[in-house]
Amino acid sequence: MIGGIIGWERQIRHKPAGLRTHMLVSLGSALFIIIPLQTGELQTSSDVLSRVIQGIATGVGFLGAGEIVRQSSQPSQQQLEIHGLTSAAAIWVSAGLGIAAGCGLWQLGLIGSVLTFLVLKVFKRLEKRD
Repeated sequence: MIGGIIGWERQIRHKPAGLRTHMLVSLGSALFIIIPLQTGELQTSSDVLSRVIQGIATGVGFLGAGEIVRQSSQPSQQQLEIHGLTSAAAIWVSAGLGIAAGCGLWQLGLIGSVLTFLVLKVFKRLEKRD
């Protein structure tokens, strides 16, 4: 559950998309990749894996969009507030890490999750100093 490393960081910061969300995105991405690899679909069509990755990216884009745009809480204001860009990016990265793990590149997924955790943790502290 490589996405759990990122999700844990989001969870301790009390973000809406936390541990379970990131674990599910990562797991789902890995499963969608494993299915054509295990069923032999790659032998019948060489672009199957590419289409699966594109489908994952599209689906995760909807999750990210839902995380980013929220209606203003003030009824008199009709403007949108933009929040959640980092959480949306973290969901996107979790999907990529799941794809890597599903392709058997678990080392890449593990390194990517540790690097993402560091970016979320360390750079947040650097931003606060400004």
